[in-house]
Amino acid sequence: MIIARGAGPVGLLPKMANRHGLVAGATGTGKTVTLRVISERLSRIGVPVFMADIKGDLSGMARPGGENQKVAERVREFNITDFRYEAYPVVFWDVFGEQGHPVRATVSDMGPLLMGRILGLTDIQADVLALIFKVADENGLLLLDIKDLRAMSQYAADNAAELRIKYGNITPATVGAIQRSLLTLEEQGGERFFGEPMLDINEFLSVDGDRGTVNILAADRLFQSPRLYATFLLWLLSELYERLPEVGDLEKPKLVFFFDEAHLLFSDTPKVLTEKIIQVVRLIRSKGVGVWFVTQNPLDLPEEVLGQLGNRVQHALRAFTPRDQKAVRAAAGTMRPNPAFDTVRVVTELGIGEALVSLLDQKGTPGITERAFVCPPASQLLPLSPDQRRAVIQGSPVFNRYENAVDRQSAYEALASRASAAPGKAPAAQPAPRPSQTSPRKEPARTSARSAGQDIVGAMAKTAAREIGKEIIRGILGGMRK
Repeated sequence: MIIARGAGPVGLLPKMANRHGLVAGATGTGKTVTLRVISERLSRIGVPVFMADIKGDLSGMARPGGENQKVAERVREFNITDFRYEAYPVVFWDVFGEQGHPVRATVSDMGPLLMGRILGLTDIQADVLALIFKVADENGLLLLDIKDLRAMSQYAADNAAELRIKYGNITPATVGAIQRSLLTLEEQGGERFFGEPMLDINEFLSVDGDRGTVNILAADRLFQSPRLYATFLLWLLSELYERLPEVGDLEKPKLVFFFDEAHLLFSDTPKVLTEKIIQVVRLIRSKGVGVWFVTQNPLDLPEEVLGQLGNRVQHALRAFTPRDQKAVRAAAGTMRPNPAFDTVRVVTELGIGEALVSLLDQKGTPGITERAFVCPPASQLLPLSPDQRRAVIQGSPVFNRYENAVDRQSAYEALASRASAAPGKAPAAQPAPRPSQTSPRKEPARTSARSAGQDIVGAMAKTAAREIGKEIIRGILGGMRK
C-alpha cells in the first residue's frame, strides 16, 4: 500500500484497521488518493467501507484504471510487481436520491439533539424541541418526516397552557423559530431525507464474493450545507453503534467508516454533543467498526479524539504564517519520532502523494514514522459518466429497495384526524408545499398507506425491530423512544 524510503513496503495490518486512523494534509497533497488506496486494499481483503464523495471523483472505483500516465510511471518507479488495474463492487447512495439509492431516516430516530443541530437552534429552542419530542413520545405520536414535526410543534404551541404545567414553558416565538428552521431545511431538500423506508445500516456491511462493498455517498450537493452533512454522517455512525453487536477484537473489521472534512463535525458543536461524539468513537471499535478521520490539520480534531487514532498518514502542511508554523509543530508532535530526520522540517517538504506514515504493529504500538510514497490506485481515477453511474445503480443488489417513499399514519395524520373530530379546536398546521411541487427536480413517487400493502407492513416491522436497544444510543445522542 505504501512504499517507505529505505524501509521497503509499509502496510496497514487488517487486525489494526479498526483502531481508527487519521489522514491529514493541505488541499491538493493527495489525501483523496490515499483514502481511495486504503479503501481498495480493505475491499480486496473482504472489508466493506463507507465514504462520502464530496468532490465527485470517487465514482471511478467501479471501473478498472489504466488511463492515467502518472499511475503507470509510479508503478514502474517503485517496481510494484503485483499491481493490476481492477474495479471494485460499488454501491452509490444519495440523500437526495439523484446520484444513488435514497438514504432516509425518521425524525424520531434522528433525535432532538441532532435535529437541533441540523436546524441551527439556540439552547433554549433546542430545549423546547426536546419537549416536543417528549410530548409526541408520551402521546404515542410517530415523528417520521418533517410534516410530522411541524404538526407536532404547532400542537405544542396551540396547547401551551395545558402543557406548561407538566413540561414547562413553550412560547409561540420559540415554536415559530423552530417552524422557520424546518421550512429552511425543507427548501434545502430535507423533505427527501426524512421519512420511510429508513436505511437499514446493515446494507453497508455487504460483501460481493470475496470483496467488501465500497459504499459511496454522493455528497457534492449535501456538502453545500456543512452542518447537515456533518450531522448526517454522525447519525450514520450512531446507527452503526446502536445496531451492531459487541464483537471484541476481530482479525479484520466488519466495516471501516471514512469521515471526510472531519473538522465540520466539531465546528460550532455544543460541548455536550462533542462529549457524546468522543464517547461513540471510543466505544464503536468494540463493534468491529474502524473510523478514519480525513481533514486538513490534526488540530481540527479534539485531543480526546486524536488520542484514539492509532494509524496516521500525514501529507504535507504549509507553514506560511505563525499559525501555520504552530500547526506544523503540533502535527509533527502527534507522530512517533524517527531519528533519521526532523519531522517538523520534513512535513513541509513532502511532495504530492508523499506522506509521513505511522501505523500500528501487531501489538498495537505505533510504528516509527516513515517518509513514504502512497501506491497508485488500481481503479479508474476519472469519475463515471452519468450513464455509467446509472448502470451501476440499476445493477445494485439494493435497487428498488429504497427508491419509493412510504408515507404511513403518523403524527401529522393523527393530529389532523383529532382536529377534524373537534371542530372548535385549532387544527394542526398544514404542511408547506413540498419542494417537489415548486421545483423541476424529479422526486421518487410517494406511496399512500392504503396502497402500499405489504411494503408498509415491512416498514412497520423494521421500525419495530429498531426499537430494541434504543435506550443505550438515545442516552448517548439525546433521542427519545417513540
